[in-house]
Amino acid sequence: MNNELNTKEAYDARKAEKERAFAAEDRMRLGKRLGLWAIGFIGIAVVIFGLVKLGGGGDTGGTASLINAVSPQDFVQGNSAAPVTLIEYSDFQCPACASYYPFLKELMKQDGDRIQFVYRHFPLPQHKNAKLAAQAAEAAGKQNKFWEMHDLLFENQKDWAESRSADELFAGYASSLELDLDQFSRDLDTSEIKAKIEADYNGGVAAGVNSTPSFFLNGKKIENPRSLDEFEQLINKSTPAPATP
Repeated sequence: MNNELNTKEAYDARKAEKERAFAAEDRMRLGKRLGLWAIGFIGIAVVIFGLVKLGGGGDTGGTASLINAVSPQDFVQGNSAAPVTLIEYSDFQCPACASYYPFLKELMKQDGDRIQFVYRHFPLPQHKNAKLAAQAAEAAGKQNKFWEMHDLLFENQKDWAESRSADELFAGYASSLELDLDQFSRDLDTSEIKAKIEADYNGGVAAGVNSTPSFFLNGKKIENPRSLDEFEQLINKSTPAPATP
């Protein structure tokens, strides 16, 4: 009789253990599904943010409303009230973008009072340090030095583009700009900065960007000018004539 009870107790114990194991496995599968759903929702939210940012929230014409989509999250040079808005989708590791950098810098010196220039990130997947460079610029922007880091990244592109220690070089640039290095290091890898870069990229894709640099003038994608003079001509054509008295 005792043997029968012991056998039944052992059977019940094994059954209870299996049930606990199955329940734990179910909880694990549910947790994984919830995690995947959360990642999916975040991805959708980022895409929607990029589309809204580009489309002004309700313009199905896409790029036509780019000028209305300039937001406080954008880094802007020049005159925010200017009649001309030039938006660049760019990759800090892109050699062509680096070649356009001097044109744009000179353009802003000459015409900064009548241009609003907006820089947006479009790091190409084949450029291994492009995203990190964009993060460095954004981290510098947290300390009001985005454009200074922007300039250093383009001026020293050949030094860091293929480097395995690009992060150390970027920290050196931050030091030369007298940034708080602890804050720079913390900001460099935040989800907020990564989401901003991803939103810029997704917005560019939605606008038809497939190469860098890509330029939009008053909301319309333009062929890349080949010189400073061509930039000037396009700006002149886009500037409204002064009102006659």
